Amino acid sequence: MQFYTDDWGAYERYIDLAFHTVGKHYTQKIKRKHLTLRTRIKCLAHKTICFSKSIWLHDVVIGLFINRYEFGVDV
Repeated sequence: MQFYTDDWGAYERYIDLAFHTVGKHYTQKIKRKHLTLRTRIKCLAHKTICFSKSIWLHDVVIGLFINRYEFGVDV
């Protein structure tokens, strides 16, 4: 498993150098996916600052998002 991190010293102490790469080159795609996920599933939040308490609803909406945008499956 490869780890891509910034230059924080704690990473060097705990991650083997063979599996550690310093830099943002490979993290940009991951951050883009996380931002897309957060913006696309806004329906989990109501118009207030509260979130739905239904765990089932969270699982369904996130699952539908992943199936559609990662695998191209329209459910």
